[in-house]
Amino acid sequence: MTTATDSIFHRVITNNWPQISHGKDCYLYAEDGRAYLDACAGVHVVSIGHGVPEISAAMQTQADKVCFTYARFLTQPQIDLADKLTAMAPGDLNRVFFVSGGSEATEAGLKIARKYHLETGNPKKYKVITRWQSWHGNTLGALSMSGRSTWREDYMPYLLDFPHITFPNPSHCPYCKGQPACTLSCAEELERVIKQEGADYIAAFIAEPISGTSCCGLKPPPDYFPTLREICDRHNILMIIDEVVTGFGRTGKNFGIEHWQGVVPDIMATGKGLSSGYTPIAATLVRDEIYDGIYKKQNHYVHGHTYGGNPLSCAIALAVQNYIADNDLVARCAKMGDLLHEKLLPLEASPIVSAVRGGHGLLNGVEFSKDKSTGEPFDPQQGVTSAFVNRVFDKGVLIMPGSAGMIDGVNGDHIAISPPFTINEEQIEQVAQVIVDVVGEMEQELGY
Repeated sequence: MTTATDSIFHRVITNNWPQISHGKDCYLYAEDGRAYLDACAGVHVVSIGHGVPEISAAMQTQADKVCFTYARFLTQPQIDLADKLTAMAPGDLNRVFFVSGGSEATEAGLKIARKYHLETGNPKKYKVITRWQSWHGNTLGALSMSGRSTWREDYMPYLLDFPHITFPNPSHCPYCKGQPACTLSCAEELERVIKQEGADYIAAFIAEPISGTSCCGLKPPPDYFPTLREICDRHNILMIIDEVVTGFGRTGKNFGIEHWQGVVPDIMATGKGLSSGYTPIAATLVRDEIYDGIYKKQNHYVHGHTYGGNPLSCAIALAVQNYIADNDLVARCAKMGDLLHEKLLPLEASPIVSAVRGGHGLLNGVEFSKDKSTGEPFDPQQGVTSAFVNRVFDKGVLIMPGSAGMIDGVNGDHIAISPPFTINEEQIEQVAQVIVDVVGEMEQELGY
């Protein structure tokens, strides 16, 4: 076991970190021999499972050739991976900017949007409109575009003053409360904020197509993104879609935005599932029009990272994407996601479960409430989410705690379940049963 007194700068001080020796398929194995069913794929990352021999072989092959080059050079893995991604992406997202992680990918999107407007005669455009309860990363630009209040709080003095609009959660929407159906007022709020801020100052709007840890598995209504796309187009505002969690099959399609037919973002940030965790890599994809606009008057774009386009990482990510395609894992993700959602639906009968979200791939969430009839949340000081995740962990299953404050920045308890695409029916049954059992335990402990 690792301890809080070793040389690591821990995110949480504890003496109970299990030390993992190896992983295989959907399991992680600790040095003490205990096995953990990885039902959150690390952090929505490991799509193809742990320890896949084909990926190890691709690593070795590329490592024997070259592991690092910088911007003056191109390598075949970089070219091949870029071609692979543009072939998978919707519309004319035909240019790929490689980075090392999701936060860098969304921040690159911010800078690309700014540069595009500078080069196309709109120098006042710099703000990015985002949504409360969203998550776009931990770098300062990405954190400025995020709406997770508890993670922003300590760094507020450094954050950019970007406008936020209402998150599309029908269970807690101030516009739809008491209405028989969604009114799309949360989408139309974008128009109002643009007018109030001044369209001349707005460079982009950013959103996750289906929510990750902030409100896992929540999918906006059918007209939500078409409405946002039309508003952005009318005001010359770029649409950035954050596919860091949802990209590369997690929702049962290559990209989450494809659940809204015909909606093509101007910029798309990716990460996590690009390499299934086998190497740090991410990418920002850009439409031809945006790329051409940036290079209309000059031949350079001043932005980059040391490991962007790293040949070893590109070769590994390419092997992962080929493995997904060769084994039809996106279709499998859709099928297994439907099964997992079905197995979790009985939780809706629990007095402490107010929502079971999912039904689009292996991205599922469960929300807890003190009073499900009113949606009244538990007091955050009770630590319901943390206690739930710890109990599940003690039973050998890994799930993710959802972000604190998913309702209003302060209140809201929920969990995220997002296993590898390779999970089988028996393992899904195990995950669902453990969660059902722990819900029962929590009901008794909380006095229901």
